[in-house]
Amino acid sequence: MLNSKQRAYLISKASHITPIFQIGKASLTPEIITALDAALEKRELIKISVLKNCSDNPKELADIIAGRTRSEVVKVIGKKIILFRVSKKKPVVLLPQ
Repeated sequence: MLNSKQRAYLISKASHITPIFQIGKASLTPEIITALDAALEKRELIKISVLKNCSDNPKELADIIAGRTRSEVVKVIGKKIILFRVSKKKPVVLLPQ
């Protein structure tokens, strides 16, 4: 579980990255979940964009993705979702205590 200091740190880091996935009309497919899981393992911190043609609520999508990928929702800002999970093989992001 992230504390407020860690969450603020991750939000500041995420402000410099571009979304690497877009969720559209098809919403969440098993392929997207698999790709998100792989991206989290490699990058740890990812940003996802929810397109206008997706009828799902971004906050609900974030919770579903976090549950399926065992990651944490850092923040949902409008139609952008920021997720974090520590890599099992090669941790990259050092969180403040």
